[in-house]
Amino acid sequence: MKSVLFSRFFILLPWILIVIIMLDVDTRRPAPPLTPRPYFSPYVMGRGGARLPLRRVGPAGRRWVKRNESRPQPQPRPEPPLPTIYAITPTYSRPVQKAELTRLANTFRQVAQLHWILVEDAVARSELVSRFLARAGLPSTHLHVPTPRRYKRPGLPRATEQRNAGLAWLRQRHQHQRAQPGVLFFADDDNTYSLELFQEMRTTRKVSVWPVGLVGGRRYERPLVENGKVVGWYTGWRADRPFAIDMAGFAVSLQVILSNPKAVFKRRGSQPGMQESDFLKQITTVEELEPKANNCTKVLVWHTRTEKVNLANEPKYHLDTVKIEV
Repeated sequence: MKSVLFSRFFILLPWILIVIIMLDVDTRRPAPPLTPRPYFSPYVMGRGGARLPLRRVGPAGRRWVKRNESRPQPQPRPEPPLPTIYAITPTYSRPVQKAELTRLANTFRQVAQLHWILVEDAVARSELVSRFLARAGLPSTHLHVPTPRRYKRPGLPRATEQRNAGLAWLRQRHQHQRAQPGVLFFADDDNTYSLELFQEMRTTRKVSVWPVGLVGGRRYERPLVENGKVVGWYTGWRADRPFAIDMAGFAVSLQVILSNPKAVFKRRGSQPGMQESDFLKQITTVEELEPKANNCTKVLVWHTRTEKVNLANEPKYHLDTVKIEV
């Protein structure tokens, strides 16, 4: 029995030794590298293949936000409304009327937020001016008021009733509502205006002033300014006037017009050439005037006046077969 066991042991011994040797060799081999830790990209594939950032929580619970999320931007403050410029233009029937209104309208079309108040010296609105305004493409108001015949003599102030009619319309329009920012300007139809002038007058707080070219027998007239204040007048006629300024040389805040409902252009007691002074004395003082146009050193409006038309060859009666409006 023992001989049988020993014989089997010696038969298995070589195989056992072989297995032990193989195991020993296998344990001495260098260990294979560990399987790398899965890499989690901060991006994952979104719908349509777009790569979208993941939300992760950072240190101290701080949340990481998606990179493609736009942070709320502060909303810009709304711009204040642009003050409306109200241009009051007296006009009367004459051969050059439509030509001068056309020149004025071409200027006004280029001015933002402007309302044209056109006042005819007539007992009724004329067809010529009505058709002209309808085609002008401008916010406008068409008024009419006749000048009394006794005031049509040479040397007397002109367009008084028409300017007052424009003032009355403005006050009536705003009497039951809170007035929006606005500026009033007396724009005669025989003047020439630079667009820069309207930019200057739009910031008027009370009453602003500037030079006027080709007026008073001089190349220009202007307020004299020192340290930003009006201290006198450079003029060719009556420098002793309280406001030695042309009608085209100032603008008035709408709020000032509404706050002074009795301020109008006067007939009684007003001398020729004094209407500007008589009107401005009712609403302001020289010390309160606001110089514009680079401290009143730039001319932005000219009192050009159209040359008197020569109609010596015009027939007394209309002979043309076509009636043409001029």
